[in-house]
Amino acid sequence: MKQLIAGLVSGLLVGLPLSTLAQDLDAFAERVSEFTLDNGLHFIVIERPVAPVATFVTFVNVGGADEPVNNTGVAHIFEHMAFKGSTRIGTTDAAAELDALQRMDDAYREWLAESYSTTPDQGQLDALWQTFEQWQTQAGSYIRSEEFSQIIEREGGVGLNAFTSADATGYFYSLPQNKAELWFFLEAERFMDPVFREFYVEKNVIMEERRMRTDSNPQGRLIEEFLSVAYSAHPYRNPVIGWSSDITATTIEDTRQFFETYYVPSNMTIAIAGDVKTDDMRALAEKYFAAMPAAAHPSAVKTIEPAQRGERRFVIEEQSQPLFIAGYKTVAATHPDAAALEMLGQILSAGRTSRLYQRMVQDEQLALGVQALNGFPGSRFPSLFVTFAVPNANVPMESVEQVILEEIEKAKQGDIQQEELERAVTNARAGVVRGLNSNMGLALGLAQAHAQRGDWREAFSYLEDLEAVTLADLQRVAQQYLVRSNRTVGMISNSGAQE
Repeated sequence: MKQLIAGLVSGLLVGLPLSTLAQDLDAFAERVSEFTLDNGLHFIVIERPVAPVATFVTFVNVGGADEPVNNTGVAHIFEHMAFKGSTRIGTTDAAAELDALQRMDDAYREWLAESYSTTPDQGQLDALWQTFEQWQTQAGSYIRSEEFSQIIEREGGVGLNAFTSADATGYFYSLPQNKAELWFFLEAERFMDPVFREFYVEKNVIMEERRMRTDSNPQGRLIEEFLSVAYSAHPYRNPVIGWSSDITATTIEDTRQFFETYYVPSNMTIAIAGDVKTDDMRALAEKYFAAMPAAAHPSAVKTIEPAQRGERRFVIEEQSQPLFIAGYKTVAATHPDAAALEMLGQILSAGRTSRLYQRMVQDEQLALGVQALNGFPGSRFPSLFVTFAVPNANVPMESVEQVILEEIEKAKQGDIQQEELERAVTNARAGVVRGLNSNMGLALGLAQAHAQRGDWREAFSYLEDLEAVTLADLQRVAQQYLVRSNRTVGMISNSGAQE
């Protein structure tokens, strides 16, 4: 559960440790420059010459919530493809490889069509699969495996990685300052000329990842079930890694259409932090990205989650670690109430002095761990205030739920003290200080703020929003949002597992 909570906090609060104190904003702003190319691609440069390195972040405002029906998981699939190179990187014969990849995908799509037919012909399925495998082997014969990442490592690059969430996709790594042009070249290659090589090999890797993190993991199973129950309509109900059948159904052609729709200049933000000069970065941006064609900005998710008609509950009965989760429908990060909900979560469970930790873990020893936070599974759209708990052995799930409800009820009654609120704000400020020492934190936070809130300064003003929260605000949001009719409760229980 600790890893689950840490992952959620990292994804949900990415803006928090990337804020800064309000009085320092003007001084910091002198080191931040931004510019937009004619095609709409936006750059943010943070000049920070504390070491001869630079961190580069490409933030794309597309995640699991944006995926089309039948292709859940496609955002994550393309993330894998973005490390495979281009027609100039990763191949011995681009033309022959592209031809083989097209024929491979054609065969796979024919195989899919036959497998979905009312009465699939097994003989035809076998023949089509054999053709698919032949072309897959042919395409594989042209690959220079891992050449993209090997170039980066050879030139001193570190931290090469990416993430896909419900809200966004990000790519990042650091290079020596004098290798900045290499980054521009490589990033332009993979986002202007990607080759979907080893596509079906990577889909198998992703399917195995799903089996390990969800199908074979009680925490993953609980989270997946919870979201599918909590949301009736909004795509937040879908797992970011995708449903198994959709991973199987997604082809190269599907993924290319997704890439061409969402990986357009106006939907991408690039942030660079480190020992760089803005004028140099602008010149390199023009050199390598000016040719990226402008395209229509992708349409936003239009589905609005309908009002919940009453409490929803489910129980997974199996022999595993019992787990408890409850969530209440709340708001998106841009809503005025988001800061108060954030502070409420911190007061309830952040640190050893928090209410739930002291009562459930220390005093009454009901749980191994407990956490409350707002903004799950994302924050671009109205989201959830969630509470998690890992009960101690032989502790009834009813006792865990009752204590959590009692602490929420105290918040509704105005029982939270000013000292607790001030401590939560202080903890937020401490996170700020840590974030200011990280090129990665700065670059990612500013890119996200620009992409999702329209201005990199929003990464800093969020702390001001937290500091403005009052005790009355905490009581009001608890009363407004944390109500039974707005709640979804789920648990893994050993009850009945041996029947």
